[in-house]
Amino acid sequence: MSLDAVSAYTLVIGDEDGPADVQVHSSADAAWQALDAEIRLRCGMRPRPRRITDPDAAARLADAWRAVEPETRFWQVQAHRLPILLPAIAHAPARSNVRSGVLRSA
Repeated sequence: MSLDAVSAYTLVIGDEDGPADVQVHSSADAAWQALDAEIRLRCGMRPRPRRITDPDAAARLADAWRAVEPETRFWQVQAHRLPILLPAIAHAPARSNVRSGVLRSA
């Protein structure tokens, strides 16, 4: 077995109204889009049209949302490298004397 790594991005957002919302995304773009969409939902804003979300714009929007109640609101987008085990590729199987269910002599 060999080790490889995959990237994952977590979005954590919350306020005093309930438990923190944790989302896991496979790309940074998806995490920033989710942050933008979540803040817009919490603020009663209309959703952003489909396009690539600018991480700086999403962070500014989230910071403005948090600034209203900085003691109770929070958000974070965090990148992770997750190690995974990959099985070694097996060698090609040895030729067998069995073909179509009939045993052939060597």
